Amino acid sequence: MARNGELSAVDGRNVLRFERPLAHPIAKVWRAITDPDHTKHWFPAAMNTELKQGATILFVFEGDDGAPTKGTITDFEPPHLFAFTWEGEVLRWELREDGDGCVLVFTHVFDDRAGAASFATGWEGCFVALDQLLAGQDITDAAPYGPRHDEYIGLFDLARGELRDTADGWEVRFERNLTKPQAEVWDLLTESTPVGTQPPLRFTNGFVPAGPVTAVKENELLEYSWDGGVVRWELRQGYGGARLVLTQTGTAAQADQRAKALGAWHLHIDLLAQWLRGETPCWPEGRAEELAAEYTEQLNPG
Repeated sequence: MARNGELSAVDGRNVLRFERPLAHPIAKVWRAITDPDHTKHWFPAAMNTELKQGATILFVFEGDDGAPTKGTITDFEPPHLFAFTWEGEVLRWELREDGDGCVLVFTHVFDDRAGAASFATGWEGCFVALDQLLAGQDITDAAPYGPRHDEYIGLFDLARGELRDTADGWEVRFERNLTKPQAEVWDLLTESTPVGTQPPLRFTNGFVPAGPVTAVKENELLEYSWDGGVVRWELRQGYGGARLVLTQTGTAAQADQRAKALGAWHLHIDLLAQWLRGETPCWPEGRAEELAAEYTEQLNPG
């Protein structure tokens, strides 16, 4: 049985699915996934609720003084089905007997596709804690978050950029969740040096000639001009780290630059992810050109 999560799209929403065999009786697992005294040990938040269909759930994060987030129990069929909403997302837990144990099928329905790798990695950590709880063990940290997160980036094809038409030409756009906080990403990109008239080196690459900085806000935004348009790096809070949105605009006359830009920034962000994992990658010769060729085929099918 595959251990990786599977990502699909159903009715315009994203569906993340896991299937896990558990060597414990179904009644024991049912208590672990429904009883708030059990879920508080492995679920991301404490769940305050009455266990019945239609009941409201209040989700409370440890150390968070803000108002609880809310959901509703949509299905409650002991000991086989427990489903609820959480701020518009849908979580569904299904159990079926399997010999002396059972099989857990979990699905998470959400809109933010760029967050899928973060969700998948986070749920894997929850499953590790659930396994430990069921086995009567101490709850320990799961595997390192960063490498597994970036594996899911590849498995779910989340590194790919997109091309959009604009009134004046085109825009390439990448949106990606990173594994470190905004301030840490910013420090790495700026190398802890003040931003001057030219963008710091790690905001640039040799495929897009960099002009002067046109806008900057520490930890959040850096924009600079290039021949015919702008390159814009935006950082905001994501899931488990910063969310990067990187765009480059160009004119209609520069349409031949679109695939080159897509290939260069695709590789650039992949290298950024490696830097954030503590690695020291070099720019691989020929890789940006390979990616540009792939994007060219995508832009000109047939």
